[in-house]
Amino acid sequence: MNWVNEFLLNLKENLPNILVGLGILLFSLALARMVKKIVRNRINPKSKNPLIARFISQLVSVIIVLVGLTLFFKSVGLGFIATTIFTGAGIMTFVIGFAFKDIGENFLSGILMAFKSPFQIGDLVETQGIVGYVTELNLRETVIKSLDGKDVFIPNSKILNEPLFNYTIDGFLRYDFIIGVDYQENILEVTEMIEKAVSAVSGVLAGERKPIVYAHEFQTNTINIRVVYWVDTLSSKTKSSHFLIRSKAMDAVAKLLREKGIGMPANIMEIKNYDDQAIQVSNNQA
Repeated sequence: MNWVNEFLLNLKENLPNILVGLGILLFSLALARMVKKIVRNRINPKSKNPLIARFISQLVSVIIVLVGLTLFFKSVGLGFIATTIFTGAGIMTFVIGFAFKDIGENFLSGILMAFKSPFQIGDLVETQGIVGYVTELNLRETVIKSLDGKDVFIPNSKILNEPLFNYTIDGFLRYDFIIGVDYQENILEVTEMIEKAVSAVSGVLAGERKPIVYAHEFQTNTINIRVVYWVDTLSSKTKSSHFLIRSKAMDAVAKLLREKGIGMPANIMEIKNYDDQAIQVSNNQA
Protein backbone atom coordinates (compact mmCIF):
# COMPACT_ATOMS: atom_id res chain seq x y z
CA MET A 1 0.00 0.00 0.00
CA ASN A 2 3.04 2.25 0.10
CA TRP A 3 2.72 3.06 -3.60
CA VAL A 4 -0.91 4.08 -3.08
CA ASN A 5 0.03 6.45 -0.28
CA GLU A 6 2.88 7.83 -2.36
CA PHE A 7 0.57 8.37 -5.32
CA LEU A 8 -2.03 10.14 -3.18
CA LEU A 9 0.66 12.29 -1.61
CA ASN A 10 2.04 13.30 -5.00
CA LEU A 11 -1.48 13.92 -6.25
CA LYS A 12 -2.19 16.17 -3.28
CA GLU A 13 1.03 18.11 -3.77
CA ASN A 14 0.50 18.50 -7.54
CA LEU A 15 -3.26 19.06 -7.40
CA PRO A 16 -2.99 22.85 -7.91
CA ASN A 17 -0.72 22.34 -10.91
CA ILE A 18 -3.05 19.69 -12.34
CA LEU A 19 -6.04 21.99 -11.96
CA VAL A 20 -4.12 24.82 -13.61
CA GLY A 21 -3.08 22.47 -16.42
CA LEU A 22 -6.64 21.28 -16.98
CA GLY A 23 -7.79 24.88 -16.99
CA ILE A 24 -5.17 25.75 -19.60
CA LEU A 25 -6.14 22.73 -21.72
CA LEU A 26 -9.87 23.47 -21.59
CA PHE A 27 -9.22 27.13 -22.30
CA SER A 28 -7.04 26.28 -25.31
CA LEU A 29 -9.73 23.96 -26.71
CA ALA A 30 -12.42 26.62 -26.31
CA LEU A 31 -10.10 29.28 -27.72
CA ALA A 32 -9.22 27.09 -30.71
CA ARG A 33 -12.89 26.56 -31.53
CA MET A 34 -13.69 30.26 -31.17
CA VAL A 35 -10.68 31.44 -33.19
CA LYS A 36 -11.43 28.86 -35.89
CA LYS A 37 -14.94 30.25 -36.29
CA ILE A 38 -13.76 33.88 -36.25
CA VAL A 39 -11.01 33.28 -38.82
CA ARG A 40 -13.37 31.42 -41.15
CA ASN A 41 -16.04 34.14 -40.91
CA ARG A 42 -13.45 36.85 -41.57
CA ILE A 43 -11.84 35.17 -44.57
CA ASN A 44 -14.94 33.69 -46.25
CA PRO A 45 -16.44 37.02 -47.43
CA LYS A 46 -13.08 38.12 -48.86
CA SER A 47 -12.23 34.87 -50.62
CA LYS A 48 -14.03 33.19 -53.49
CA ASN A 49 -12.57 29.83 -52.49
CA PRO A 50 -13.96 28.37 -49.22
CA LEU A 51 -10.98 26.02 -48.99
CA ILE A 52 -8.69 28.91 -48.06
CA ALA A 53 -10.80 29.89 -45.06
CA ARG A 54 -11.21 26.27 -44.01
CA PHE A 55 -7.49 25.47 -44.28
CA ILE A 56 -6.26 28.59 -42.45
CA SER A 57 -8.87 28.29 -39.69
CA GLN A 58 -8.02 24.61 -39.12
CA LEU A 59 -4.29 25.36 -39.10
CA VAL A 60 -4.69 28.11 -36.50
CA SER A 61 -6.93 25.85 -34.42
CA VAL A 62 -4.40 22.99 -34.42
CA ILE A 63 -1.56 25.32 -33.41
CA ILE A 64 -3.56 26.65 -30.45
CA VAL A 65 -4.42 23.11 -29.29
CA LEU A 66 -0.77 22.00 -29.55
CA VAL A 67 0.36 25.00 -27.50
CA GLY A 68 -2.32 24.20 -24.92
CA LEU A 69 -1.18 20.56 -24.69
CA THR A 70 2.45 21.62 -24.25
CA LEU A 71 1.56 24.02 -21.43
CA PHE A 72 -0.62 21.35 -19.81
CA PHE A 73 2.19 18.77 -19.72
CA LYS A 74 4.68 21.30 -18.40
CA SER A 75 2.32 22.55 -15.69
CA VAL A 76 1.81 19.03 -14.29
CA GLY A 77 5.51 18.24 -14.42
CA LEU A 78 5.32 16.07 -17.54
CA GLY A 79 7.18 18.35 -19.88
CA PHE A 80 9.30 15.43 -21.06
CA ILE A 81 6.18 13.93 -22.68
CA ALA A 82 5.75 16.98 -24.89
CA THR A 83 9.46 16.81 -25.79
CA THR A 84 9.14 13.11 -26.63
CA ILE A 85 6.08 13.73 -28.77
CA PHE A 86 7.73 16.47 -30.81
CA THR A 87 11.00 14.52 -31.07
CA GLY A 88 9.22 11.46 -32.43
CA ALA A 89 6.98 13.49 -34.69
CA GLY A 90 9.41 13.19 -37.58
CA ILE A 91 9.53 9.39 -37.42
CA MET A 92 5.77 9.13 -36.91
CA THR A 93 5.15 11.50 -39.81
CA PHE A 94 7.22 9.27 -42.09
CA VAL A 95 5.51 6.07 -40.95
CA ILE A 96 2.00 7.51 -41.07
CA GLY A 97 2.70 9.27 -44.35
CA PHE A 98 3.82 5.99 -45.94
CA ALA A 99 0.87 4.07 -44.54
CA PHE A 100 -1.68 6.70 -45.56
CA LYS A 101 -0.07 7.88 -48.78
CA ASP A 102 -3.31 8.45 -50.64
CA ILE A 103 -4.89 10.38 -47.76
CA GLY A 104 -1.79 12.56 -47.47
CA GLU A 105 -1.75 13.15 -51.22
CA ASN A 106 -5.39 14.20 -51.20
CA PHE A 107 -4.78 16.48 -48.22
CA LEU A 108 -1.82 18.20 -49.90
CA SER A 109 -3.86 18.51 -53.09
CA GLY A 110 -6.60 20.14 -51.03
CA ILE A 111 -4.07 22.66 -49.68
CA LEU A 112 -2.93 23.49 -53.22
CA MET A 113 -6.53 23.87 -54.36
CA ALA A 114 -7.21 26.15 -51.40
CA PHE A 115 -4.93 28.75 -52.91
CA LYS A 116 -5.50 28.04 -56.60
CA SER A 117 -8.64 26.13 -57.45
CA PRO A 118 -9.78 25.48 -61.04
CA PHE A 119 -13.41 26.02 -60.03
CA GLN A 120 -15.76 27.49 -57.45
CA ILE A 121 -18.86 26.15 -55.74
CA GLY A 122 -21.73 26.15 -58.22
CA ASP A 123 -19.54 25.79 -61.32
CA LEU A 124 -20.53 23.28 -63.99
CA VAL A 125 -17.52 21.01 -64.53
CA GLU A 126 -16.58 17.75 -66.21
CA THR A 127 -13.82 15.41 -65.07
CA GLN A 128 -13.20 11.69 -65.57
CA GLY A 129 -16.43 11.43 -67.55
CA ILE A 130 -18.51 12.99 -64.76
CA VAL A 131 -20.50 16.16 -65.52
CA GLY A 132 -22.14 18.13 -62.74
CA TYR A 133 -22.12 21.09 -60.39
CA VAL A 134 -19.55 21.55 -57.63
CA THR A 135 -21.45 21.52 -54.32
CA GLU A 136 -18.69 21.18 -51.72
CA LEU A 137 -14.93 21.65 -51.38
CA ASN A 138 -12.89 20.30 -48.50
CA LEU A 139 -9.26 19.41 -47.86
CA ARG A 140 -9.70 15.77 -48.88
CA GLU A 141 -12.30 15.60 -51.65
CA THR A 142 -14.56 17.53 -53.97
CA VAL A 143 -18.29 16.79 -54.12
CA ILE A 144 -20.03 17.10 -57.49
CA LYS A 145 -23.78 16.85 -58.02
CA SER A 146 -24.19 15.03 -61.35
CA LEU A 147 -26.90 16.04 -63.81
CA ASP A 148 -28.97 13.00 -62.81
CA GLY A 149 -28.85 14.00 -59.13
CA LYS A 150 -26.05 11.76 -57.84
CA ASP A 151 -23.49 13.04 -55.31
CA VAL A 152 -20.03 12.11 -56.59
CA PHE A 153 -17.06 12.30 -54.19
CA ILE A 154 -13.80 12.78 -56.09
CA PRO A 155 -10.41 12.80 -54.27
CA ASN A 156 -8.60 16.11 -54.70
CA SER A 157 -5.51 14.38 -56.09
CA LYS A 158 -7.65 13.08 -58.98
CA ILE A 159 -8.93 16.60 -59.62
CA LEU A 160 -5.39 17.94 -59.94
CA ASN A 161 -3.96 15.03 -61.94
CA GLU A 162 -6.81 14.53 -64.42
CA PRO A 163 -8.08 16.90 -67.15
CA LEU A 164 -10.95 19.08 -65.95
CA PHE A 165 -13.38 21.12 -68.03
CA ASN A 166 -14.99 24.16 -66.38
CA TYR A 167 -18.02 25.24 -68.38
CA THR A 168 -18.85 28.30 -66.28
CA ILE A 169 -15.50 29.87 -65.39
CA ASP A 170 -15.96 32.68 -67.95
CA GLY A 171 -19.76 32.83 -67.67
CA PHE A 172 -20.59 31.58 -71.18
CA LEU A 173 -21.52 28.21 -72.65
CA ARG A 174 -22.14 27.27 -76.28
CA TYR A 175 -24.83 24.92 -77.54
CA ASP A 176 -25.91 23.79 -81.00
CA PHE A 177 -28.43 21.66 -82.83
CA ILE A 178 -28.96 20.55 -86.43
CA ILE A 179 -32.09 20.67 -88.55
CA GLY A 180 -32.52 19.35 -92.10
CA VAL A 181 -34.35 21.20 -94.91
CA ASP A 182 -35.34 20.28 -98.44
CA TYR A 183 -32.77 20.54 -101.25
CA GLN A 184 -35.14 22.84 -103.18
CA GLU A 185 -35.05 25.57 -100.51
CA ASN A 186 -32.96 28.75 -100.70
CA ILE A 187 -30.38 27.99 -98.01
CA LEU A 188 -29.19 31.58 -97.53
CA GLU A 189 -32.72 32.84 -96.93
CA VAL A 190 -33.50 29.93 -94.61
CA THR A 191 -30.38 30.47 -92.49
CA GLU A 192 -31.16 34.19 -92.14
CA MET A 193 -34.71 33.47 -91.00
CA ILE A 194 -33.52 30.84 -88.52
CA GLU A 195 -30.92 33.22 -87.09
CA LYS A 196 -33.58 35.87 -86.42
CA ALA A 197 -35.91 33.31 -84.84
CA VAL A 198 -33.24 31.94 -82.50
CA SER A 199 -32.02 35.45 -81.58
CA ALA A 200 -35.52 36.28 -80.35
CA VAL A 201 -35.51 33.39 -77.84
CA SER A 202 -35.16 34.49 -74.22
CA GLY A 203 -31.79 33.39 -72.79
CA VAL A 204 -29.95 33.32 -76.12
CA LEU A 205 -27.13 35.87 -76.17
CA ALA A 206 -26.73 38.60 -78.77
CA GLY A 207 -23.88 40.92 -79.73
CA GLU A 208 -20.49 39.26 -80.10
CA ARG A 209 -22.02 35.93 -79.12
CA LYS A 210 -25.10 36.12 -81.31
CA PRO A 211 -26.37 32.91 -82.93
CA ILE A 212 -24.53 31.55 -85.95
CA VAL A 213 -26.51 29.58 -88.54
CA TYR A 214 -24.89 27.91 -91.55
CA ALA A 215 -25.21 24.98 -93.96
CA HIS A 216 -23.44 22.11 -92.24
CA GLU A 217 -23.52 19.10 -94.57
CA PHE A 218 -25.34 17.34 -97.39
CA GLN A 219 -27.35 14.30 -96.40
CA THR A 220 -29.33 11.83 -98.49
CA ASN A 221 -32.65 13.65 -98.14
CA THR A 222 -31.76 17.01 -96.61
CA ILE A 223 -29.29 19.83 -96.39
CA ASN A 224 -28.42 19.95 -92.71
CA ILE A 225 -28.27 23.39 -91.13
CA ARG A 226 -26.34 23.87 -87.92
CA VAL A 227 -27.56 26.39 -85.33
CA VAL A 228 -24.96 27.60 -82.80
CA TYR A 229 -25.90 29.86 -79.88
CA TRP A 230 -24.54 30.97 -76.49
CA VAL A 231 -26.10 31.22 -73.03
CA ASP A 232 -25.03 33.19 -69.96
CA THR A 233 -24.23 30.66 -67.24
CA LEU A 234 -24.15 33.35 -64.54
CA SER A 235 -27.81 34.23 -65.07
CA SER A 236 -28.87 30.71 -66.11
CA LYS A 237 -27.02 28.67 -63.49
CA THR A 238 -28.89 25.37 -63.68
CA LYS A 239 -28.57 22.81 -66.44
CA SER A 240 -32.36 22.54 -66.61
CA SER A 241 -32.56 26.22 -67.63
CA HIS A 242 -30.08 25.48 -70.43
CA PHE A 243 -32.26 22.60 -71.62
CA LEU A 244 -35.30 24.90 -71.56
CA ILE A 245 -33.52 27.52 -73.69
CA ARG A 246 -32.52 24.82 -76.16
CA SER A 247 -36.08 23.51 -76.32
CA LYS A 248 -37.46 27.01 -76.96
CA ALA A 249 -34.89 27.64 -79.69
CA MET A 250 -35.69 24.37 -81.47
CA ASP A 251 -39.43 25.01 -81.14
CA ALA A 252 -39.03 28.51 -82.61
CA VAL A 253 -37.14 27.13 -85.62
CA ALA A 254 -39.68 24.34 -86.21
CA LYS A 255 -42.62 26.79 -86.05
CA LEU A 256 -40.88 29.18 -88.44
CA LEU A 257 -40.21 26.49 -91.04
CA ARG A 258 -43.78 25.19 -90.85
CA GLU A 259 -45.23 28.71 -91.19
CA LYS A 260 -43.03 29.46 -94.21
CA GLY A 261 -43.84 26.14 -95.84
CA ILE A 262 -40.20 25.06 -95.83
CA GLY A 263 -39.85 21.33 -96.22
CA MET A 264 -38.19 19.23 -93.54
CA PRO A 265 -38.02 15.82 -95.26
CA ALA A 266 -37.96 12.64 -93.26
CA ASN A 267 -35.96 9.61 -94.27
CA ILE A 268 -37.22 8.08 -97.52
CA MET A 269 -37.37 4.33 -98.03
CA GLU A 270 -37.03 3.12 -101.62
CA ILE A 271 -38.38 -0.36 -102.44
CA LYS A 272 -37.14 -2.14 -105.57
CA ASN A 273 -38.87 -5.16 -107.10
CA TYR A 274 -36.47 -7.49 -108.89
CA ASP A 275 -39.29 -9.88 -109.84
CA ASP A 276 -41.31 -9.61 -113.05
CA GLN A 277 -44.57 -9.83 -111.16
CA ALA A 278 -46.33 -6.58 -110.38
CA ILE A 279 -46.80 -5.51 -106.79
CA GLN A 280 -50.39 -4.97 -105.81
CA VAL A 281 -51.03 -2.21 -103.31
CA SER A 282 -54.37 -2.04 -101.57
CA ASN A 283 -55.74 0.61 -99.27
CA ASN A 284 -58.12 -1.02 -96.86
CA GLN A 285 -60.19 1.39 -94.87
CA ALA A 286 -62.17 0.15 -91.93
